[in-house]
Amino acid sequence: ELSPGRFPAGRAAAVAVAMLRYRRGGPARALRLRELRRARAQDIKDVGHKYYLELELEDVLDKNRTVNCTAEVLYHLGNKNIAPDVQFTLEGELKSTEEADHLFYTRIRSLEKELVAENIPDSHGHVPPELEPLHLLAWAASGYLVWQNSTENTQLQLAQIKHVKQVKRSDKYLQFDYVVLLHKMVSQEIIPWEMTVLWHPRDGVQVTRDSCQPGH
Repeated sequence: ELSPGRFPAGRAAAVAVAMLRYRRGGPARALRLRELRRARAQDIKDVGHKYYLELELEDVLDKNRTVNCTAEVLYHLGNKNIAPDVQFTLEGELKSTEEADHLFYTRIRSLEKELVAENIPDSHGHVPPELEPLHLLAWAASGYLVWQNSTENTQLQLAQIKHVKQVKRSDKYLQFDYVVLLHKMVSQEIIPWEMTVLWHPRDGVQVTRDSCQPGH
């Protein structure tokens, strides 16, 4: 058993929530950890360290509704290039985002000029309401970056969108090219990262390309 307040448990929980955000988040849903209720760790010989977690999650847009989640996070021994294995089970229903997703999708599809924005949130922490879906989409997509690039000794989180540009496509997907800043919590380093994000209400968020910027 681990104390939920200890760093290894908290870092494993952050990876699990990042993966959940990527799989279940979007422009109208932003999942975050409300409470890490229980954690235990296991050393698996010649494989790695595995964490068993019991989490309570909330949607930033619907704080009255929480869901419980159990998750397992396996960090592989030795190899820094393999993302942790994350398995999760949600208990309870998340609020439907169908209507909000459809509104966002049709609004972006109907724009005559591609949408371009930068510095979300601004230096005062403010996000204009019309850009909030783009912010939440980046938050969900950055869950993929966090999951893929985490180790037992790191904790990453989205700090800011430096730049986002919509790219018109001939298929059904919306595409956004983002430059985001990731905050490395342990070293306090800020890392610029590029990612191409596709989204469709039925298919969810997909990060199709990502690269850490030169110098990192």
